[in-house]
Amino acid sequence: MKISIVGAGRAGTSFAAALSEVGHDTQLIHHDELERVGQSEVVLLCVPDDAIAEVSQALAPRGSRVVLHVAGSRGLSEVASHPRAGFLHPLAMLSNTELGAQRLQGATFSIGGDDVTAELVESLKGRALRLSDDQRVNYHATASVAANHLVALMGHVEVLAQSAGLSLRDFVPLIEEALDDAVAMGAQRALTGPASRADMKTIDAHLAAIPESERSTYVALANAAFELAEARRLACAP
Repeated sequence: MKISIVGAGRAGTSFAAALSEVGHDTQLIHHDELERVGQSEVVLLCVPDDAIAEVSQALAPRGSRVVLHVAGSRGLSEVASHPRAGFLHPLAMLSNTELGAQRLQGATFSIGGDDVTAELVESLKGRALRLSDDQRVNYHATASVAANHLVALMGHVEVLAQSAGLSLRDFVPLIEEALDDAVAMGAQRALTGPASRADMKTIDAHLAAIPESERSTYVALANAAFELAEARRLACAP
């Protein structure tokens, strides 16, 4: 399949590499080079979410060409000026081109619109999810928490570790065990620590010891843990 990918950021370069590796004829262009689209069968818009509609409208509609975007929270309206349109959003961390290309192969994708989206996912040996319009924003919020907020949490752990004279890497085995347990048991059953047993004395000691800049984050997460522990208690109540 001949594919023009618009946008040379991490998403665009990752898709270009991954789709090329599985046999598609791809070219990577910038948003101001739309004249280079030529006879491409598919145009994949990997531009910022707020720019999708503008770039889509700048591209002349053609009956046989499919215009797609990769935004997780957007639907078909941004590309509605094209007779064949759709979207495919990967549940994958596209941290750089090499990692992104590897992770796109076999990834889960949210897709909609033209059937070519399913063909592209199949060519990447991925899994396709078809969501209703009212599911998409919640889906993307969940993806953002699962990826971006988890990284932000690791930043919090990193600062706390450094304040104790250690490094993030020292806590990686514990992090991996906690994640494994949450997946295997569910978050409620996996929760341990002072918040799970309402040990305020220990929590107060933590707050006194850690850097002041990290206290609000610690409190917010401790409150979330309190709520999880309370939900577990109610679920187990006779």
